Amino acid sequence: MLVYGKNVFFETEPRKIRKVYLAQTKQDPKILDLIKEHKIHYEFVSMERLNQMVRGHHQGIVLDLHEYEYQTLDACFDENFVVLLDHLEDPHNLGAIIRTCEAAGVHFVIIPKDRSVRINDTVMKTSAGALNRVQVILVSNISQAIQTLQKQGFMVYASAMDGKDYRTFSYDLKKALVIGSEGNGISDVVRKQSDAIISIPMKGDINSLNASVAAGIMIFRMMEE
Repeated sequence: MLVYGKNVFFETEPRKIRKVYLAQTKQDPKILDLIKEHKIHYEFVSMERLNQMVRGHHQGIVLDLHEYEYQTLDACFDENFVVLLDHLEDPHNLGAIIRTCEAAGVHFVIIPKDRSVRINDTVMKTSAGALNRVQVILVSNISQAIQTLQKQGFMVYASAMDGKDYRTFSYDLKKALVIGSEGNGISDVVRKQSDAIISIPMKGDINSLNASVAAGIMIFRMMEE
């Protein structure tokens, strides 16, 4: 997986880097020192080569990362708060939610294997290093994951436009927040399984928020408890 940029390099754990490609004309001493210190493979290449490897402002550095290592569901059983994504498809939304989780102190995000975006270069870039501190759990079935979390003492709150005002709930117990897909929201089975359906009251003419924006508002509210 190819990612790029100086900030991404400094935020990425050295063990996750397979190789670094550096522009011949832009050599940052700090980057070179860290590369040599951690014995990371690297190569100097032309700017044209870097431009061919990735799209975007790479700042003269491209990282070839090992494949992302997903966690299993049991890794989060001792947590007080986890976030589940019900077939989210936009990598920018996934990256933004992971970044919000890191800022709020949430350590695990759960995604399904099928019909869902996975960790890719766009997610890595959008999360701005948060993936080093937030772990992503990959499950075969969101419905089964919810049932398992409930058996572990989690209260499951699913976000939907027709839910009750999220500000009226107390989130002092172990909790899980479910955010639905961009187009369809939460699935019917998730709706039925959840302990409560919550929503953000709207005062404007637009009746819905971007998935990552809605997630951010609710995550910080739920972390206050």
